[in-house]
Amino acid sequence: MRKRIVAGNWKMNKTHREGVEMLAQFFKMLDFEISLLEDTGKQLPEIIVFPPFLLVADAAMLAQGWDVKVGAQNCSSEKEGAFTGEISANMLKAAKAGYVILGHSERRNYFHETNQIVAKKIDRAFESRLQVICCVGESLQQREVSKEFPTITHQLEECLFHLTKEQMKNVVIAYEPVWAIGTGKNATPEQAQEMHNYIRSVISGKFDKETSENISILYGGSCNPQNAKLIFSQPDVDGGLIGGASLNPKDFMEVIKAIL
Repeated sequence: MRKRIVAGNWKMNKTHREGVEMLAQFFKMLDFEISLLEDTGKQLPEIIVFPPFLLVADAAMLAQGWDVKVGAQNCSSEKEGAFTGEISANMLKAAKAGYVILGHSERRNYFHETNQIVAKKIDRAFESRLQVICCVGESLQQREVSKEFPTITHQLEECLFHLTKEQMKNVVIAYEPVWAIGTGKNATPEQAQEMHNYIRSVISGKFDKETSENISILYGGSCNPQNAKLIFSQPDVDGGLIGGASLNPKDFMEVIKAIL
């Protein structure tokens, strides 16, 4: 059975001190929620936090007392060497990161990362035994001319189709409707379900039905406490990659509770 996951992407927010204080608040809330769930038979989803690079090691250390994973927001496509400013997958693994986000729309848009670069980064991540959240999504222009499905297919093919079925067990896909991120527009739960179901069909066509049924597909388009429950109720939505709402412990906890 595929995992239910709620992941918080902090992006370029929080100083070291602010991040540590926020995690302390969040873990206190998490402790309380765990105590409430003890007699209900319900289980929290897998929770992952993605702080800035400078916080990864300390966040991983702080998270040891709770069943919370820590990941990084990016990694280099190179193993090591003269690449000023880059962080290798091996460095992240040594800092106790368990996951890395690759192919995020902001990396594609602002830093011109291609599908080929994303595929290379995925290879580096696997060499360092990191699990991957691979992001795919279409722009508003692409959706307006009905190119959302070919766009997603192309991204999946070039980022993931070189992998084996065994490697795909360590991949989570995040669908980001780029047109719904920070624009005031929101994808409806039905639009999210439609695309998640389509992604699953593409994975099934390349690999097999078992692989497609077991892969977790997260929604990453401005998910918040107000819309999370309806989005998470869709059969092919396995959780969320949460941006702004993950920067407030109370909001992040509300999103997590929405999946129960």
